[in-house]
Amino acid sequence: MPILSTTYKPKFIFRNGHLSTIYSGLLRKVEGVTQKRERLTLPDNDFLDLDWSYTTKKTNQLLIVLHGLEGNAQRHYMLGAVKMANQNNIDAVCVNFRSCSGEVNKSFQSYHSGKTDDLASVIKYITDHLHYNTIFLKGFSLGGNVILKYLGKNIEIPKQIKGAVTVSVPVYLKGSLEKLMSSENYMYSKKFLKNLRKKLKDKQQLFPEKIKNEDFKNIKTLKDFDDVYTSKAHGFIDAYDYYKKSSSLQFLENIKIPTLLINAQNDSFLSKECYPIEAAKQNSNLYLEMPKYGGHVGFFDSKNVYYSEKRMLEFISDL
Repeated sequence: MPILSTTYKPKFIFRNGHLSTIYSGLLRKVEGVTQKRERLTLPDNDFLDLDWSYTTKKTNQLLIVLHGLEGNAQRHYMLGAVKMANQNNIDAVCVNFRSCSGEVNKSFQSYHSGKTDDLASVIKYITDHLHYNTIFLKGFSLGGNVILKYLGKNIEIPKQIKGAVTVSVPVYLKGSLEKLMSSENYMYSKKFLKNLRKKLKDKQQLFPEKIKNEDFKNIKTLKDFDDVYTSKAHGFIDAYDYYKKSSSLQFLENIKIPTLLINAQNDSFLSKECYPIEAAKQNSNLYLEMPKYGGHVGFFDSKNVYYSEKRMLEFISDL
C-alpha cells in the first residue's frame, strides 16, 4: 500500500516533539467519558479489568482500546479515543493490562510488548458472549505493538474484527529501547523505570522466592528491568531475546485486515526501523502515515480532539 500523505499541521508550539509528548501525557484533560468496570478471569485464573463506555443508542459496533507502557484505561489519550467512538455510535472498552488497573495481578507474569494472549482472551470473551458484529482495535505505543503482532501472527482472526488503528508504535523494540535510554529521553525512562520498580516491589510480596532484594540492585535501566524480570517471567532468554521475538515489525507482512499505523517523524521514542515503509508498500492492508509532527502520542489539534482520533474515525468509517 502506498504511504499515506498527511494533513496534520499543528500550531507552531506543538511542532516540538517533546512539548507535544509532555503536554498530552501530563496536561491534557478529556471530560465527559463514563466507564463501567468488569473483571475478566483469564485462562490461567489471573484477571484483567475492562472499562466499558457505552453510546446512548444501541449499537453493534465496538472499539477495543489498548494503552501504552505503564498506562491504564483512565489516561486521557485513552479517553480521547473512547469519546470519539461514543460520539459516533460505537461502544468502547479499554483494556487494563495486568497490574495496570490499580491492583497487582495474581500470577508471576504481567504484561509486555508482545503479549498477545491476553488480547486474544478479551476478543474471545467478546465474540463468544456479546452481540457486537463489528469490532475495531485501537492501540497506543506498547498496546499498538501488541495489536500489530496479534494481527500478523498468522492466527485466524475472528470475522467480527474489521480493522485496526495504531499510534506511536515501537515496532522494533530493541531500537526503541536504545532511543529511550539515550540522554534525550532520560526523564521519560526514569519515570517509566520508577513505576516498574514499584510494581515489582508489590509483586515481590506475592513471590518472595522469585524476586529477591538483590534483584533491585541490578535494575538501573529499562533494559535491566527486562533482563531481571520481563524475560524471566515470560519465558525469554534475556532482554534482547524478548525484544527480538516480541517486535511486531517481523509480523507486519502477514496482516490481513485494514490497519493504520501513525508514527510521527519527531517521536523521540522511535528508531528509524519504526517507520516500516517497505512493509507498508508490500502489504495492501497496512497503511502507514508519518506526520512530521506529533511526538509520542501527542497529536494536539483543535478543540481538544486530537488528529489521531480524527484519523481513527475516518479510517474505520471507510471500512
